[in-house]
Amino acid sequence: MFMRRVNLVLRSDQSFEIPIHEGYQVYSSLLGLMKESDPEVSRRVHDSTITSISLGSLHGPFRSTERPYLKQVLSHELYRLRIGITDPHDEEVFRHLVLPLLTDRKKLPLYQGSFSVEQVEDQMVSADDLIKRTQEYNQPSLNFDFLTPTCIQYRNSRVTEMYPHRIAVFHSLLSKWNQLSPDDLHMGVSRDDFGRYLIERPDLRRLATYSVQVNTVMDAKRGHSRPIFKQGFVGRCTYSFTSNAPIGFRNATLILAMFAEFSGVGSSVARGCGQVDVTVQDGVNE
Repeated sequence: MFMRRVNLVLRSDQSFEIPIHEGYQVYSSLLGLMKESDPEVSRRVHDSTITSISLGSLHGPFRSTERPYLKQVLSHELYRLRIGITDPHDEEVFRHLVLPLLTDRKKLPLYQGSFSVEQVEDQMVSADDLIKRTQEYNQPSLNFDFLTPTCIQYRNSRVTEMYPHRIAVFHSLLSKWNQLSPDDLHMGVSRDDFGRYLIERPDLRRLATYSVQVNTVMDAKRGHSRPIFKQGFVGRCTYSFTSNAPIGFRNATLILAMFAEFSGVGSSVARGCGQVDVTVQDGVNE
């Protein structure tokens, strides 16, 4: 099982407006690039019940606009975008998503403008790499920076989590891991284990909530498309282990934390939600 993280450096030669949460536009653009390269791969990625790519937001300078929910890209400035690939056929996705940006077009078109691709950095790790990294820590604590709105459904309901609760975050990651990994790497951690052996400490000064557009659907009554929004949170949270946490549980949770930077957390990660930065450091168990 392999995972990739692709960092793009982008530049536009014109100013144009994009949504404050631009993930849906960027996802549509990348899907279009894949479709030009291989329609079957594009269709599989879009139709799959397993989200195989995760997108971050565009990082760079923006200008505010008079129109609500929009921001303006500045010409000739640099912007960064991170793409995570966890598809079991990651080589196909990489070949038909990233290589066109490197060779054929070197353009990322959005609705009102486009970016030129200035630089691409590619990092690939295996599940074995993550497993080996767990041996580096004796008393780890996990610092999660939720960079884009993280939308986690409460069980099978329509209620969305608005707080980085340990069970919600890590059970979401566990579900992604078990969907994507081969049978011999499946984890048997229970929801109760995350509640019993982990403690979360959110930085309440930096915790915020958002409503973000993740899709559009045709409204038959109104005769035009309407946006679909999800609610989520951003901010920082530290997760530490209780003193009686079994070593097997600790190692499994460490793997899930490192996996999060590739997979994203929660739903709609392909549309810019749930991107995280994770740092692991030796701390003090409870």
